[in-house]
Amino acid sequence: MGLAVLPPDPEEDVVVVQSPSDDVDSPSDSDVSMYDEDGRPLKRARLSPSSSRKMVLPGEIITEETEWMRGHGTYTSDASTIMTATLAGPLRQTNKLLSVAPLRARYTPEIGDLVVGRIVEVQKNRWKVDVAAPLLAQLPLSSINLPGGVLRRRTTADELQMRNYFQEGDLLVAEVQQVGSSDGTASLHTRSLKYGKLRNGTFLAVTGTGGGGGVVRSRRQVFTINSGAQGGGDVDVILGVNGYIWLSKHVEQAEDQSRMSGGVSISNLDDVVSSAIYSSQNDKIEEGTRREIARIAECIRILAEKGVRVDEDTVIKAYEAAVDAEMSVESHDGAGTAFNDEVRKRIIDAATH
Repeated sequence: MGLAVLPPDPEEDVVVVQSPSDDVDSPSDSDVSMYDEDGRPLKRARLSPSSSRKMVLPGEIITEETEWMRGHGTYTSDASTIMTATLAGPLRQTNKLLSVAPLRARYTPEIGDLVVGRIVEVQKNRWKVDVAAPLLAQLPLSSINLPGGVLRRRTTADELQMRNYFQEGDLLVAEVQQVGSSDGTASLHTRSLKYGKLRNGTFLAVTGTGGGGGVVRSRRQVFTINSGAQGGGDVDVILGVNGYIWLSKHVEQAEDQSRMSGGVSISNLDDVVSSAIYSSQNDKIEEGTRREIARIAECIRILAEKGVRVDEDTVIKAYEAAVDAEMSVESHDGAGTAFNDEVRKRIIDAATH
């Protein structure tokens, strides 16, 4: 049985569907029909300047006007001018371009991105790394620094010792060096002294790399928060563009030491790159430092829950607001350091203003 394609209704038959905020008295559990008396789907009203804040669902008609251009998350067939949504998320308007930002999306690698990943597989001459992308990234054996600063070709003996460098479950920070043109697989490297295996900290992931909160790209992603006033040491923060974040105790890196001694060169590379960079043993972390790491992690989770983009400024503002708010709560109520509703509100206000 064939399908009959019905012509569009005249313009005066456009049905305006009120949003829940327009009718406060309407019950939330009432059933609203999406079809008219003839069984055809209802049309949407004309787009207004406030339509960029509306939420759309897959298959929902966005507009029939030909003046709008189709963007990401929308679809228009060749035989029709009806623009429908292919994703669930907020409708965004940029001049005459309409697009739908997904509520949740996988990370899309780009060359130069700083990412935090987890080793999931050890292969012949490379590691497979989970970086929250649709496909696992790869870290070639030739793209890491060998202990002792040895600059040579990788041999079969190096392949047999790959688990001495990284093994399943290890966390690392790396940079996207190349993206495959055929499938988009990311190739990583850790040849810089600021990259490598992660220790002495905690891992957390923020969701919403699509239209929600996430890590801001093209900002400084590695910075240190001084928490000495609260009885803790300095805390290093690594914000991966892929939404993976690492918080750790600040340790003087070999790169800092080498900079004081005149920089890294072929002559002193063996002194800078030691076997300690691939150690899985954590150093002793004081209780105050662990408390501040947990506080910063909770601030980042609150920012992600409220859809606030995470970067250096928002994290520092949120942390300072949390410290001030908790000190005032303790002085008035004698409460602990748990984040109540008042502290959460101050964190969001400080990060968004």
